[in-house]
Amino acid sequence: ESDFTRIALSFYSGLFAYNGWNYLNFVIEELQDPVKNLPKAIAISIILVTVVYVLTNIAFYTTLSVPEVLGSEAVAVTFAERLYGPFAFLIPVFVAMSTFGGVNGILLTSSRLFYAGACEGQMPEILSMIQVSKMTPAPAVIVVALLSLGYLCSSDIFALINYVGFATWISIGLAVLCLPWLRWKHPEWNRPLKVNLIFPILYIIATIFITIVPMIAKPKETGIGVVIILTGVPVYFLFVAWRNKPVFIRKFLGGVTVCLQKLFVVVTPPKKAV
Repeated sequence: ESDFTRIALSFYSGLFAYNGWNYLNFVIEELQDPVKNLPKAIAISIILVTVVYVLTNIAFYTTLSVPEVLGSEAVAVTFAERLYGPFAFLIPVFVAMSTFGGVNGILLTSSRLFYAGACEGQMPEILSMIQVSKMTPAPAVIVVALLSLGYLCSSDIFALINYVGFATWISIGLAVLCLPWLRWKHPEWNRPLKVNLIFPILYIIATIFITIVPMIAKPKETGIGVVIILTGVPVYFLFVAWRNKPVFIRKFLGGVTVCLQKLFVVVTPPKKAV
């Protein structure tokens, strides 16, 4: 492929498959000894997934010809039909099981992102509450599930990956940009996890490539990604930044919060001792 813009867009599909390492950071509060276990978990998972993916692709390309790979809508199914015969149905079953496992992991981790933001006062208060018997952030989990259903309105999986991929990587890139900035502005801060600055710098350069180039190649899809990010702006200003709300709005929002608390049986978690 000689068109580098299409190469940049293809990164979204590849990075989507490997993005699980990023979700581990969302549940750091629930890890035991995260300073030690978080880097270990990320390293083990990335190596394991990379080895499995590489071996899978080697199996595909040594069994199928290039025209078969390019002409197949599901390479794994074509591969299974060639090697497994009547047992080829196992591949779609395993793919479905893998999908359910992925959805479970994303719901577990992404909901913690909403929960943590609400605990810091950056999202509606209801998202900071936990279910009284299960001790899970039920409102945050439900919001993530509803957003996921909304994404299913798009029938084009590659367009959807491009929408979310652009929004995800521009957000991650801006977050990583804070690392060298804070290292420069606040060198005195304690850093239990400290990495060489060359890694975030390389990461930022790569993020610029996979966000700026697709904006040129697919302005419509990347524009939708920007809109996805901007949908959080009115929510933030209405529920968080707007402090001097009229009394009737405060009463209405308070009533909605109490109603949702009763519906989901959730309460505000106790504050941790400092």
